[in-house]
Amino acid sequence: MNRDIFLADAHLLHPRDLNYQRLLAFLAEQTGRVRTLYILGDLFEFWVGYRHLVFAPYVPLLNALAELRTSGADIVYVEGNHDFHLGPYFEQTLDCRVFPDGGDVEIDGKRVHLTHGDLINGDDRGYRLLRGFLRSRFLKTLIAIAPGDLTWGISRWASRQSQKGHAPKQQRRLPEAKIDAYARRRLKDGCAVVITGHFHQPFSRQLGEGMVFGLGDWLTQYSYLVHENGTFSLKTY
Repeated sequence: MNRDIFLADAHLLHPRDLNYQRLLAFLAEQTGRVRTLYILGDLFEFWVGYRHLVFAPYVPLLNALAELRTSGADIVYVEGNHDFHLGPYFEQTLDCRVFPDGGDVEIDGKRVHLTHGDLINGDDRGYRLLRGFLRSRFLKTLIAIAPGDLTWGISRWASRQSQKGHAPKQQRRLPEAKIDAYARRRLKDGCAVVITGHFHQPFSRQLGEGMVFGLGDWLTQYSYLVHENGTFSLKTY
């Protein structure tokens, strides 16, 4: 079995939501059919890794991932800007390989670079400072001692605030020049393929001898990338 799946940006909130239900159905269909599931960030609208706690709305998804893992699939998770400090549950319980800042993997002899995409714009210093704070040891310690319900409530409020006054990400202009510049650096370093999430728009382009793919999202497009028999192809569910 040499079939791999790449997906990102589901921003899951509640099991009754359509995108949540469709992702559960999709994962159930992959049982026994996928070698590795690569998650490139923001699978959750909010996740921070408590040591002995998971947010109740995410239990059905975690069970689906556990079933996939039991069926023999590996799981690789690149942290996004909505899910970080994955640590305890994903590394210890699900036995996932976690990349906090993206990284390279080898797939059938090809070096593939995985990134959520939030670090592609190196000029956005404000975001990089915020990202550093959110992932800091101080905030991680603070969250660890705060009641889970309080953390969940704050995260929901912050999510609503961030969505006010902003066009849907699927309608925003894709920063092609910055994506290509980032991808060319990775290709020059020896990668054959660059795969990114974050931008909520599926795309594929050839850059010289390499390829760059954007995964789109699992909010309205239900797009994902498949690698099978040496070929990468974008699909929708």
